Amino acid sequence: MAITLFRHGLTEGNQQKNYMGWNDSPLCTEAIQDLSSYKLKMDTYDLFVSSDLKRCLSTINLLFPNVKPVVLTELREMNFGMFQGKTYEDLKEMKAYQQWINNMFTYSPPGGETFEQFTKRVEKGWNKLVDIMLQRDYQKLFIVTHGGVIRYLLDKLSLEEKEFWEWNIPHGTGYVLTFDRKQLRRGAHCVSLQEVPLTGNEHG
Repeated sequence: MAITLFRHGLTEGNQQKNYMGWNDSPLCTEAIQDLSSYKLKMDTYDLFVSSDLKRCLSTINLLFPNVKPVVLTELREMNFGMFQGKTYEDLKEMKAYQQWINNMFTYSPPGGETFEQFTKRVEKGWNKLVDIMLQRDYQKLFIVTHGGVIRYLLDKLSLEEKEFWEWNIPHGTGYVLTFDRKQLRRGAHCVSLQEVPLTGNEHG
């Protein structure tokens, strides 16, 4: 059973180095061109899932124009509270921001989520998907979500030992996690992990 975790395309807000969180921003022109050029076959997958934020829905629509994904709010990025829409330069003098970037696992952004709240929400969404796959015998799942969500799931499910921030997941890329049915049911690590094979056209 193969589960693809794919990060949404680069947005205009990402280009400006904004903390996006639950804010949204259109995909940038380059991302639209790149995603439109990727040759991913719809019939390779039997279930499509997306975060409810528009940057993810736009990404999955560009990759698979005829798909209507299952949409889960649980797969949103972390809520960065008052930091959302701002850059490092905007925030660097704030004590609350310095505390958070120095230890995001202990401190939360004002008005945002703690890391524990974020991970419990993601776990809830992941468990929903596992139940759907097992009950309906889906074998290949494609999920478009966010960098923080993917890092947490890789940290939890991969055999590779990395710190949360050590996972490198550029926008418009992802990983395929392969499980056997029993492992998936009991929440064990995947048996293999590989990057999503992406092929663009000659102008991509």
